[in-house]
Amino acid sequence: MKKEIVADVGKDEVMVGILEDGKLVEFFVERKISGSIAGNIYKGKVANVLPGMQAAFVDIGLEKNAFLYVDDVNLESLGNLDERSEWNVEKPSIQDILKPGQEILVQVVKEPIGSKGARVSTNITLAGRYLVLMPRLDHVGISRRIEKEEERARLKALAEELRPCRMGIIVRTAAENRGEDEIKAEMDYLKNLWEEIQEKGQTSWAPRLIYKDMDLIERIVRDVFTPEVTCFYINTKEAFERVVDVVSAIAPGLEDRVSLYTGEKNIFQCFDIAPEIEKALQRKVWLKSGGYIVIDKTEALTAIDVNTGKFTGNKDLEDTVLKTNLEAAKEIARQIRLRDIGGIIIIDFIDMSSQEHRKMVLDALEMELKKDRTRTHILGITSLGLVEMTRKKVRQSLDEILEKVCPYCEGKGKLRILNNLWT
Repeated sequence: MKKEIVADVGKDEVMVGILEDGKLVEFFVERKISGSIAGNIYKGKVANVLPGMQAAFVDIGLEKNAFLYVDDVNLESLGNLDERSEWNVEKPSIQDILKPGQEILVQVVKEPIGSKGARVSTNITLAGRYLVLMPRLDHVGISRRIEKEEERARLKALAEELRPCRMGIIVRTAAENRGEDEIKAEMDYLKNLWEEIQEKGQTSWAPRLIYKDMDLIERIVRDVFTPEVTCFYINTKEAFERVVDVVSAIAPGLEDRVSLYTGEKNIFQCFDIAPEIEKALQRKVWLKSGGYIVIDKTEALTAIDVNTGKFTGNKDLEDTVLKTNLEAAKEIARQIRLRDIGGIIIIDFIDMSSQEHRKMVLDALEMELKKDRTRTHILGITSLGLVEMTRKKVRQSLDEILEKVCPYCEGKGKLRILNNLWT
């Protein structure tokens, strides 16, 4: 599979597209005025505690207070061992843990979306290229994308050896086949970074930003720019030189794959990214066969419907349905990644009477979703023939970033025809 990264660095915003075999599969936007706050660490002050929701609102210095759920509170990080011993419960209530005015160190795990503020956690994570350090969790995990058992065993043993006492580590995919010295060097860096964050957190007032995560370009280099990527195209000389410097520090050996785009066309037009973005903002997506899928977002979930459309097949109905569903499964996985759809997703494939055909379609969907870096989980097919799945939601979806809801129809996109009712 040919994988490319295309970055359009403008005056006010940075846009990055990821292509697989020439098709756009992921798209990121970061505006220089607002920027991204996911991953940032703040010293916050508890504004109020809500026992009925088992949550608290935390002032971290933004327009809206952040939301902290009880399950995202790490008890060890709060201290007060004597007080905690009096709770005598495995899962204390939020009012036992936090009090208004209390200062705590939190990390943003979900960007503000719509009218909701950011979601935060006291379980801090610090991501590197090869490792993720979890200073407040005692756990070792290995990326599920590393499939060879021997390599998984080697990396787990190395992680157990290197991790600081009572801290956790997740070994990332990029660590596969890397040497001990490289991984140890990053472990030392992350450990020192955590010590700096702790010291700054202890000496700072609340609310205050304690640590800002990397910007979009740096995160793309850290998280996406692996040896699988054939080329990283970027459209300005200044940004090109910066990327080369970042790659030299984070991913040495890949500098020659960074390329300065000097064409006359806009870089996104050259790679046909702009038309794909336009399609990704549409409700209906056509398949090559003539079939199509319809994607509808609601407050509770996203519903995806599959239709044969213009495709009539050339054998029989079952064959036509199977081919349409298999093609749709691949396109649905791509659209979910591209649109960055999160939460509950319901897929209504065309009805299949054959259990074998159902399995083939589910397998095709699962295979395509393995390419997704965001965690997804397929629950199976319901008695109504609907596929249920979930996808972790961290950022705003594509339409939330690039579009605004119409103030007149509030997103319905319909005109009232019985005007006499309002006159």
